[in-house]
Amino acid sequence: MKLFVMLIILFSGCLGTTQAGINHILSTYLKSNLLAALISFIVGTIALFVIVLILRIPLPESHILPKVPWWAWLGGLLGAFLVTATIYAVPKLGATTMFALFIAGQLIASIIYDHFGVLGYPQHPVSIIRIIGVALIFIGVTLVKYF
Repeated sequence: MKLFVMLIILFSGCLGTTQAGINHILSTYLKSNLLAALISFIVGTIALFVIVLILRIPLPESHILPKVPWWAWLGGLLGAFLVTATIYAVPKLGATTMFALFIAGQLIASIIYDHFGVLGYPQHPVSIIRIIGVALIFIGVTLVKYF
């Protein structure tokens, strides 16, 4: 099961790179990174709505919503920034440099979140090996960007 989840995430990474390129092409036609991001989110929202309907996933009861912490609603906002940033960066950095930096940023945040066990992540203390791994990513970014 763990291997299956790992393969899904690997495939999702491939789709992320594909999505950034597709959204960039859309932005060149629309002459706007923000409009391209908006269209991307509208299409994604419609797709999720249809999936929820097909799977008959019930909406949460009204008494649940006020219990959700305010910051838990920020995922969509972060996603909007992420998608817009990748649309902007694709023609300036290329896919490899952009996503190497993206992954490096994810790893920095991951080390911090794992160390403190925040946002629902299990606690894994920071170690020298993890720090070396992130440093190697930065070395990789440098190699990709300049060679």
